[in-house]
Amino acid sequence: MTSIRDKLETILTRLAGRAADERVFLRVYEDAARVAADAADARRRAGLSLGPLDGTIVSIKDLFDVAGETTLAGSIALRDAPPAARDAVVVRRIRQAGAVIVGRTNMVEFAFSGLGLNPHYGTPGNAADPSRIPGGSSSGAGVSVAEGTSEIAIGTDTGGSVRIPAALNGVVGFKPTAHRVPLDGTLPLSPSLDSIGPLARTVQDCAFADAVMAGEEPRVLAPHPLAGLRIGVPRGRLFAQSEPMVDRAFEASLAVLSRAGARVADHAIEDLLDAMADTTVAASIASIEASEVHADWLDAKAAEMDPRVRWWIARSGTVPAPIYIRMLRRRRALAAAMDARLSSIDVLALPATAIAAPLTAPLEADDKLYNRTDALILRNTMFGNQFDLTAISLPLPRTERPVGLMLVARHGQDQRLLDIAASVEAVLASDS
Repeated sequence: MTSIRDKLETILTRLAGRAADERVFLRVYEDAARVAADAADARRRAGLSLGPLDGTIVSIKDLFDVAGETTLAGSIALRDAPPAARDAVVVRRIRQAGAVIVGRTNMVEFAFSGLGLNPHYGTPGNAADPSRIPGGSSSGAGVSVAEGTSEIAIGTDTGGSVRIPAALNGVVGFKPTAHRVPLDGTLPLSPSLDSIGPLARTVQDCAFADAVMAGEEPRVLAPHPLAGLRIGVPRGRLFAQSEPMVDRAFEASLAVLSRAGARVADHAIEDLLDAMADTTVAASIASIEASEVHADWLDAKAAEMDPRVRWWIARSGTVPAPIYIRMLRRRRALAAAMDARLSSIDVLALPATAIAAPLTAPLEADDKLYNRTDALILRNTMFGNQFDLTAISLPLPRTERPVGLMLVARHGQDQRLLDIAASVEAVLASDS
């Protein structure tokens, strides 16, 4: 059996070989990771285990506090901020579970985009094609799992920032119900919408990491029977402008699930999406809350921020407080209405992103194209955050470029969704 230390050294050697052009990781913890790997090996030799994450190679997004380090969140604007006094709660729990934290992964500055571009530290190349975007904002997280430099990556998801890079790099990405996993020690984007989720090769690995971070007992998933599973397809705006390859892969996956006995039918949510769009017409909740989070340095550090990120945050800082407060009140009512709407099905199914990963260079050169593409990439995922749902993206087989199948479930049904996703994952694999 390969030792944890040997597995780690293979990764560290790979990272050292590309150190001059490293864009996936912003910091690598060689010494600390070796100590953690050796401890995991010693426990293994003694027949001891701290649980399913013991000895697992894990990467963490650059917005989680690590004691003694300044949390930069993919920015250079915070370089003079004081170092963190303690680890973020999720980082501490992962360490206590025996995981080997290999490093901090790159991200969109302040997590404000679904594309994955970062002008300060460079943009990670997509694991399937380095000339294409990695997806964001947890860009390095998606690439690190797909390329094998981590087994599990911890990201955050405010509008799709776990599921998008998972979909575009061909791995699994899970968004829990917001606030089930504690946000303490995480630099926020939008406190109302932020959630912390894992990316991994399998649903089971995501479930193990999710349980550890949530302070729950890790469990082996109990695959949910597909026979009779009620799958709703929210056709309408969430299927507009879809890339033909994405449409074909999605429809093929529905056919597989139907043959396995699932009951697939259209399930309308257009009126609720319309109402949420009307509610947030002044600005997104995420951008308004981000304008408060970054108010202290938005002007003073303007020259050090990605102008594409700063413009949206600054613009939303002008939204009057009464409009924002009404927005939150209306959101609560709409979330309740969505919960009732989904009560007659088990999951919604749709493509995680309308398009597969586009080329990076054109997006870097054209701000209007950047904004249009960002809106399209985020469209299918962000309603899950707006309506306070739980969701997961699964890689679809036999596609020219990675495509994600997204399953969405009601608020608080995280465990049930993971069981369902494990069954879907198995039947898709068996059909490929």
